[in-house]
Amino acid sequence: MKKIALITNFNIADKVTAALTVAQKLKQFGCEVMTASYNKEKILRHRFARGRTEISYVPQDVLYSEAELLIVLGGDGTILEASRRAAMRQIPILGINLGHLGYMAELEMDELDLLEQLFNGEYSIEQRSMLSLEIADENAENPKIRISSFALNEVAVTNGSGIARIVELELSEGGEIISTYRADGLIVATPTGSTAYSMSAGGAIADPRVNCLCVTPISPHSLAARPLIFPDSAVLEVRNVSMREKMLYVTVDGRINYELYRGHVARITRSSMVTQLIRLKKYSFYRKLRAKMSRE
Repeated sequence: MKKIALITNFNIADKVTAALTVAQKLKQFGCEVMTASYNKEKILRHRFARGRTEISYVPQDVLYSEAELLIVLGGDGTILEASRRAAMRQIPILGINLGHLGYMAELEMDELDLLEQLFNGEYSIEQRSMLSLEIADENAENPKIRISSFALNEVAVTNGSGIARIVELELSEGGEIISTYRADGLIVATPTGSTAYSMSAGGAIADPRVNCLCVTPISPHSLAARPLIFPDSAVLEVRNVSMREKMLYVTVDGRINYELYRGHVARITRSSMVTQLIRLKKYSFYRKLRAKMSRE
């Protein structure tokens, strides 16, 4: 690892301190530590940064084209945001938890001595599957793709207005109608995302080694509506069939919203891209699940 990029919210003083601490640790191993140049002023006005030269400042496009590793300091949301750019360039991510749960993070700030393992080969890379999203219009014979995106955790279709109003959604797989839901919405999650929004809505928890897609209705108005598990080869389509709601919202990883008009379809499949997570510690998925969830 010769070039390492630091990603965090440099508007928060505690995170600047954490990033500089990590940079100081990394410089002991002779690597170049970089961050985006638009963060330079934010960092240098921090008292802990005076006289410090551990970080190089480069344009963001250079950062992602040259970095061999992203170290992301923050919670799961920060890692989700970084994963979008990292996956396109096949850059692995090491998460350091500065949030509440930090389920995807590998280290806490008191475990920085483990960073040495990056330089002696004592680490592994975990491949996490992602979702591909396409939103098409209502033309069944020749649908036009209006939007393409991808997600690490989940794609959710909801009212999006903040008002608990039931919507109607039709779920199909491979062209066959599975069910029509009257609910607050519908979540399609990866195994990684099965411990996030999907779990909170009552969905199953999937081991990341399982190749599947998890579909979970949100507060369904039916005794028969249950979470479903599909193989990751499935082609899932969620159609807006609400009579009262002309427009719903498709939310990607809780961060980006797209409009889904009545009659339009959100097509969700497994993406060809993956998120690569660096692992420095040896533990099972279930041990980490117990440890993280016990913090609640």
